[in-house]
Amino acid sequence: MSDAAVKVIEKQKGDVPFYRERGFHHPRAVKGTFRSLKWWAMAITLAWWHFAPFLRWDRGPGAPDQAILIDMGGRRAYFFDIEIWPQEVYYITGILMLAAFTLFLMSALAGRVWCGFLCWQTVYTDLFVAVERIVLGDRTQRMHHDRETLSAAKVAKVALINVVWLALSAACGIGFVLWFGDAFEQLRDIFTGEASAYTYGVAGVIGGFCFLLGAYARERVCVYMCPYSRFQSAMLDEHSLVVTYEAWRGEPRGHAFKGQNFDGRGHCVDCRMCVASCPTGIDIRFGNQLACIGCGLCVDACARVMDKFGLPRGLISYDSSANIEAREKGHTVPGHKPVRPRTLVYGGILVVVATAMLVSLLNRATVEVNVIHERAPLYVELSDGGVRNGYTYKILNMVRKDRTFTLRIDGLPGADMDVVGGAADATEVALDVPGDSVGAFRIYVTVPPGALTDKTNALTFTLAPPDGPAIVNQTLFAGP
Repeated sequence: MSDAAVKVIEKQKGDVPFYRERGFHHPRAVKGTFRSLKWWAMAITLAWWHFAPFLRWDRGPGAPDQAILIDMGGRRAYFFDIEIWPQEVYYITGILMLAAFTLFLMSALAGRVWCGFLCWQTVYTDLFVAVERIVLGDRTQRMHHDRETLSAAKVAKVALINVVWLALSAACGIGFVLWFGDAFEQLRDIFTGEASAYTYGVAGVIGGFCFLLGAYARERVCVYMCPYSRFQSAMLDEHSLVVTYEAWRGEPRGHAFKGQNFDGRGHCVDCRMCVASCPTGIDIRFGNQLACIGCGLCVDACARVMDKFGLPRGLISYDSSANIEAREKGHTVPGHKPVRPRTLVYGGILVVVATAMLVSLLNRATVEVNVIHERAPLYVELSDGGVRNGYTYKILNMVRKDRTFTLRIDGLPGADMDVVGGAADATEVALDVPGDSVGAFRIYVTVPPGALTDKTNALTFTLAPPDGPAIVNQTLFAGP
């Protein structure tokens, strides 16, 4: 940016208020490429949020048939053919890492594209503003409505708007709880009054925050509450696509009339359409700012103004600072460079994490074992001089079919085991575990007199599944 353009902007900038104490910004309706993209993004994200829980997936008899389900009561999470158990909570860590570095990569490539098109706050604020626009009109009419004295007509319009907002917020809250139980059953229970107080409470909290933040907080969430706006600049470099203003071309700005000669002056006609159309009410002509969510609506607004004056588009554009600087100096525009060190690092981490999760899922064990030694008492001396220890032996059968496992003990000569409710005085026993469940067995291991060499002795449990490798667990056997 030239020094002259910088001086003009600094002179016109003045004291820009950081906080709007009363009311909120009323964005003007615009048409264009970015506005169309935002409508499509809204339609896709809302459709996924509300209709994805109704997708079905056949997992066999006795299994839930909802494709995506977080079953809190059954302590399972289902994603199509993937079933996650509670002890596999580490997959959540992987999902969070994927989400974080995907956001970082999106920011490095295209700025705050998440904030401008996909964030739930942006989507619902857009939706609520559309409702307000239908009832009250565009920006000028809504601002006039705010200044009107209280009347029956004004109260009726405000009431109508809030009723629609509440209905949309309720749908948001209901949509949330449908992910945590069978969607069809929960929806029926909610509307027939048969759902639990917990269900209504969660839906009310989610819907309440949707109403509060989307209908009334609006841009304040993006500017003052969202932490991402504070550190998003760390994700950007000179090749990141962001909403930019070509000050070298636009300054010195000033009002103009159609057909005016623009020789010796900037192309910016100071119409402030970019400010009026911005959801957060910023002036992009002051440069990239914390409150800019990268939605591109100011690009659409400015393009239409440029068309009216017969000027080339791109005064405000979705471009990189490197391209803007090259145009200002008359150099060849380098274009967008998606492959660079920053994006390679983010992309590489994404590939590593995604590959690790995929390999882990493909090689998941279908059986897990947990051995717990009894602590009170640690051992019992029998009347014949033998020593007995108690264990809780748990088998997680992670497939949906009944299986019979063979368990044997090794490491102590002459040792045998008794399974409560099952085999007695055996070194090898068969344990039946139903499909998709945990089998818990109470086992007592007895060692004959003189077989122990120390107070703590090694004991090995070996479990042989019917269709996989043996699982070996070493534990201790306590003695006097």
